Amino acid sequence: MFRKVKPHLQNEFDLIARHFHRPTPQTRLGPGDDCALLSPAPGMELAATSDLLVSGVHFLPDADPGNLGWKALAVNLSDLAAMGAKARWALLALSLPAADENWLAAFSAGFHACARQFGVDLAGGDTTRGPLVLCVTALGEVPVGQALRRDGAQAGDDLWLSGHPGLAALGLRHLQGEIVLPEPLCRLCLQRLHAPVPRLSLGEMLRPLAHAAIDISDGLMADAGHLAEHSGRTAEIFLHRLPRLPQGVERAVALEALLCGGDDYELAFTASARQRSTLAQIAAQLDIPLWRIGRMCADATPPAAQLIDSEGKIVPMEKQGYDHFHALPSLA
Repeated sequence: MFRKVKPHLQNEFDLIARHFHRPTPQTRLGPGDDCALLSPAPGMELAATSDLLVSGVHFLPDADPGNLGWKALAVNLSDLAAMGAKARWALLALSLPAADENWLAAFSAGFHACARQFGVDLAGGDTTRGPLVLCVTALGEVPVGQALRRDGAQAGDDLWLSGHPGLAALGLRHLQGEIVLPEPLCRLCLQRLHAPVPRLSLGEMLRPLAHAAIDISDGLMADAGHLAEHSGRTAEIFLHRLPRLPQGVERAVALEALLCGGDDYELAFTASARQRSTLAQIAAQLDIPLWRIGRMCADATPPAAQLIDSEGKIVPMEKQGYDHFHALPSLA
């Protein structure tokens, strides 16, 4: 694991040892051999996810490497949170234009800070020379048969949303010069963009309560649509129940960011109305806002997410969220 940078770079093994080898107390065999050896706890099954972050597509080429290290791991841990899994291990593969000591030091510091906060072992990976691309595989554990999935939403379920989605999208638009955010809103939005916090504790607490869940990475309407599609339902999202929009930015801009912006890594989930009081207690315990934004309706053809106004009418929307293969502007 963590093979050498190819082609040969001076002190490549020293760089890997210095920046990426850390104690791995949850791992039978960590970096240094051909594979890591992992032992799930009895009664657990593995949840595994992998994400690519590509320079110019997922992050600005001059992005702060410390923030990038944190985010590279955090976005994967968010997928584990959506499944109700406990995060345990990560694998990291890097394609680097050069073995820049300062960049690697900052990147690894951010990565390891996220790993420490959420109890994750970096169990191995690989490095090579090439365009700047980061690939993280995260693995977690969930009790057998208890994983939260996208296909479990039931007719009549409440649809819930955590946190304040839309802030990261506003931060990105500010960086791209499309809007100007006032302080302290600007600082908050950039923090949400650069250092998302995966809702792992929330995901684990939702296991006995929620019927289905998804993390919000491509936009609320798009990801609620995925949940609806997998469950064969219609997700009705009520405009008047959405989280409060931030002050200091045009309402239409803030609403579009909330509904269609990505990079939030909050959770959307469905649960029976009987769970409302329990979910209110969880929100208070974790100090995370939980918004009851809609409901899941009977089987639909085709299943979809719909925005509903105060008069009960469907609000037409041209844009749903981020799609890698549509003609959308990149970050370059």
